[in-house]
Amino acid sequence: MSKANVIFRAALLAAPVLALQVGLTQLQQSAGLQAFGSAAAQEEKEQETRRTPALRNKVYEELAEAQAFAEEKQLGEAAKVLDGMLKRSSGKNELNSYELANVYNLYAFIHYSNEDYDKALQAYENVVRQPEIPLAMEINTRYTIAQLYFVQERWREGIAALKQWFAMSDTPNANAYVLLSQGYYQLKDYDEALRNIETAISMYREKDKVPKEQWFNLARFLYMEKNQLDKAQAALEELLFFYPKKQYWVQLSYIYSERQNESRQLAAMETAYDLDMLEKDGEYRNVASLFLAQNVPYKAGKVLKEGFEEEIVEDNSKNWELLAGAWRQAQEIDWAIPAMEKAASKSDSGDLYARLGSIYLDGEQFDKAIESINKGLQRGGVKRPDNARLVLGMAYFNTNQYEKARDAFRAAGRDERSKEYARQWMKYMNSEIDRQKKLAEG
Repeated sequence: MSKANVIFRAALLAAPVLALQVGLTQLQQSAGLQAFGSAAAQEEKEQETRRTPALRNKVYEELAEAQAFAEEKQLGEAAKVLDGMLKRSSGKNELNSYELANVYNLYAFIHYSNEDYDKALQAYENVVRQPEIPLAMEINTRYTIAQLYFVQERWREGIAALKQWFAMSDTPNANAYVLLSQGYYQLKDYDEALRNIETAISMYREKDKVPKEQWFNLARFLYMEKNQLDKAQAALEELLFFYPKKQYWVQLSYIYSERQNESRQLAAMETAYDLDMLEKDGEYRNVASLFLAQNVPYKAGKVLKEGFEEEIVEDNSKNWELLAGAWRQAQEIDWAIPAMEKAASKSDSGDLYARLGSIYLDGEQFDKAIESINKGLQRGGVKRPDNARLVLGMAYFNTNQYEKARDAFRAAGRDERSKEYARQWMKYMNSEIDRQKKLAEG
């Protein structure tokens, strides 16, 4: 895997894919805080599969009292009521399995509210240990147990608990598959993680519902891990359709790059730019570089110019050099000159002064070209001094300083890379001098 690919994938998961949370309402339901109103109907329905003991009136009243305290956030008082119920549980007053299950359910809610997840788990485990409790109660509690394991990042135990729940549930929902996918993801079992998140997404699609943004993100990451770029691309395209955000355009552009589709890579970044989503120096430079690679220098210059005006593109030599290059390629010499002047003024090297001299020559500002190139050569650091001297010779020639031009061409010709060009210019200059003499004599 390339270094760029590793960096990109790391960036995609700089934070956890999903924040694992247990909804308070769901825990309240599991804890029985909304159970008493519908208890009779639920019990009647479940008598067909389990023989559930009755909830006696006295026990019901005490549970209702504890529930009322819990609803008022008087958790200590609620716990006292439950403690008393357990202490008095003997002989005729002994609590049956269904009554105990409800007591432990309320204990679990109290512990959860106090963020004591270990005790909450113990209480929920006590609920499912009770024989002959309603099937729906056991199923709901097992799901909550799985959730609490995930909250504590006990992934293997959470997966095992969730599998128990799947074995009992006739209609598992998409969220359960997502939770299972998260567990496998944390254990780096990406095959199982992907299988389960794909199931969740498919379930939503079958009901004409839009899968959640986090689900697409998890699937996309897993596709990238398995190097399934076509599927990662499809996931990002769906993210952009349902949840349009800058980061997805940027990431989609990266995938197009990996698939060597440069035109689409540029189109993705250009869309983000057109939608005013770019807000970083590197993003503006990336768009400009893509335009330059696709031979659209004018748009590259336009993007960088706007970035400077908005004070997003950093005011440094490298960025001004990039802008100058874009304007020069676009044949906008009058705009390229001030950009390269700024680039050169912010650089310690003479190379940019030499290149500025070349742009001055394009703009027929020959005196400035001579001054700039000589400054660059004196400062040092010119990458191609032979090229600089060729340009210097041309500038001298255009100001009729023929001897200085001859010296510059000779110096350039000492480099094999410019030897032929220097010879041609010397020949041209000599013929031009002869022509001018003949005109003067005639």
